[in-house]
Amino acid sequence: MIVSTPINLKELYEIDDYLWIQETVKLLKEKKFNELDLDNLIEELDDVGKERRKKVESLLEQIIRHLLLFQYWHEERDRCYRHWQGEIFSFRRQLKKDLTTNFYNYLSQELANIYDDAWGYVTRKSGLKNLPEKCPYTLEELLDENWLPDINESGSIE
Repeated sequence: MIVSTPINLKELYEIDDYLWIQETVKLLKEKKFNELDLDNLIEELDDVGKERRKKVESLLEQIIRHLLLFQYWHEERDRCYRHWQGEIFSFRRQLKKDLTTNFYNYLSQELANIYDDAWGYVTRKSGLKNLPEKCPYTLEELLDENWLPDINESGSIE
């Protein structure tokens, strides 16, 4: 006969956090709220929220990076534009899956900071000196799967 001993969730959290999650979910489903490890549950939920926010921020930065490369790196455009367009499309689709009203509002507030990060990456990668210092795109344009800046035959943006 196997005797099961009560699980100390606080100790389990330190040993095997995935098993801790499984046990916590089980307790929640069974409505055994008094047995929960609330301190670590609160910490984990906070971390999940931060990770999701970081994910949407990262995807938007990737969209901006590739739009800047597509729009301004004339020397590489013929060779790379299809790759850049594919990446832009892919990142937009991924972002769309995670975008909530709250995250949309967050990205709207943080757009200038996200652009600064993308700008820093692109200037270092490409050596370009002609990138706008402020984001030339609206959030709506960045999220629109069908939007790309127009480029005329001379290579400049219309």
